Amino acid sequence: MKIENIETFLIERPIEESFGWGMGWTDRRQALISKITTDDGIFGWGEGGALPSAHIINEYFSTFLIGQDPRNINKQWHTMFHSLHNGYATGGIGGDAISNIDIALWDIAGKASGKSISEMLGGAVRDKVAVYATGLYYRKDEFPTKLIDEALSYVEAGYKGMKTKVGGLSVPEDVKRVSAIREAIGDDLYLMIDANKAYNAYTAIDLGNRLADQNIHWFEEPVMATDVDAYLQVKAGQPIPVAGGEVFRNRFENRDLLINRALDIVQPDVMLAGGITEFRNTAAMANAMGIQVNPHLWGSPVMISATLSLASTFPPCPYSVEPRPYEQEPVVEFDQTPNPIRNELASFIFEQEGGFVDVPQGPGLGVEIDESVLKSFCIHHTTVK
Repeated sequence: MKIENIETFLIERPIEESFGWGMGWTDRRQALISKITTDDGIFGWGEGGALPSAHIINEYFSTFLIGQDPRNINKQWHTMFHSLHNGYATGGIGGDAISNIDIALWDIAGKASGKSISEMLGGAVRDKVAVYATGLYYRKDEFPTKLIDEALSYVEAGYKGMKTKVGGLSVPEDVKRVSAIREAIGDDLYLMIDANKAYNAYTAIDLGNRLADQNIHWFEEPVMATDVDAYLQVKAGQPIPVAGGEVFRNRFENRDLLINRALDIVQPDVMLAGGITEFRNTAAMANAMGIQVNPHLWGSPVMISATLSLASTFPPCPYSVEPRPYEQEPVVEFDQTPNPIRNELASFIFEQEGGFVDVPQGPGLGVEIDESVLKSFCIHHTTVK
């Protein structure tokens, strides 16, 4: 079996109501999807990056991937990584491109063998994965009615936890906003906050201390992603557990945060972290250090399937008689913001029930992409043979 051609599809859809976070606002959703086809007619789907990553895939990776055996994932991953390493380009858009191709190769290998991703990873240790609702972004004229109605909708849907944004308003305004959510949902549900790197250390510490009585389960990306010392300051200066790492592209970029115990929770993203191949390396490193792995997830059904498959294989951290999500077992982000790509691109929608989503069981990713929808969403398409 050999790789015959590689296609990339940059897809985009507007959304009816824009929303924001600590670093910006958006009025559309976008994804870069790849399709790798073999000479046997088997094809695999990948996701990761944007147009610059598509150029790397089409104009560079394709020159040495076409004609190779897609089932030799380890070889192809290290070839891609090595090709970018000397130019210090394995992070950012280069890492996204590696992730995209890697996911597609795993999909092909699964379809060729008749095995799911979790089976190829050695087998699932759980048949469903805990998820929390990500929403509660900033919206126009949201406080308090829209915000509280949204939070209560997640309670009604059966979620055991949810995450909201901070960093887009002043500290007192964000404290008011988070406190209102906590009051509305009660003390029994998990509530997390995410600054998306919007603070310096002393402002993050100020916010964390002001929210000390709100039972916040973790404080995500409080400071710049690579600032290990700032993370350590925030951990020491306020009582909320600290999470981060979603923007790192491989285990080497995660290394300093992990070995310095700058995080309580690490959150790799499969379409950034180097794909399925490298995500499991980072997860194994974190587990050995007693750092919980709660994957970041904000993409199409391709990414959702890959993430759930990975999370199904993670051992408890640490082992216990009755491991629980949010404590010893992983809990995965489950995006609830408007996203036509997530809801319309595949033949089915991943649904949660009682705060859990079933692990994909079909060969490979177990996701069938509707190519008519893919093409209708596409704003840039390239095929390389």
